[in-house]
Amino acid sequence: MNDTAAGVKAKAHPALEGAPSRSRLARSIPTMRELVVGAPLWGGAMALSAWYSLWLRERALTFHLAELLLIFGFGALLAWPPSLFLARFAALGRRPETRLAAYLIFLSLGTVAMTAVLYALDYRQFYAQWHAPIGTRTWFFQFTFTSLVAFYQFLALGLRLYLPVGGVILVGVSLWLARGRRQWR
Repeated sequence: MNDTAAGVKAKAHPALEGAPSRSRLARSIPTMRELVVGAPLWGGAMALSAWYSLWLRERALTFHLAELLLIFGFGALLAWPPSLFLARFAALGRRPETRLAAYLIFLSLGTVAMTAVLYALDYRQFYAQWHAPIGTRTWFFQFTFTSLVAFYQFLALGLRLYLPVGGVILVGVSLWLARGRRQWR
């Protein structure tokens, strides 16, 4: 009679002992509370950052202030869920400094990328009136290059609206998230 048949349990692989039953992917998904509370707060913080940066440069009375603040706010709001998920996925089970780096990288890149996409869509909407009919080869080139110009313009002019307040908020939120107990599971 072999050991398994006799009722003796086979030992699990040492790397799998104590492993949680849920996968890394499932554990990376933010809770509904983190999304419902965190996303609007993050969006509001980035809109505040843009407003304060414009105010410091004495440009807070710009004609397009409300539109700029909406782009920055909604960009951050939409970036929060995927950025938080990706940062958690990269940070689960890691040391505190690695978790901090993951949150810094994914929150900053996600927020900038999503805000740049919204900016490019707004930019594209304005110039679409002079573009060729949709689906043509000329339209494809116009769409591509208009979007690339908008991304470049956002990176050259829009990134500075995250400073000085947005950088401080990013570090503070990343430190807070990196300390979270959920990361230890």
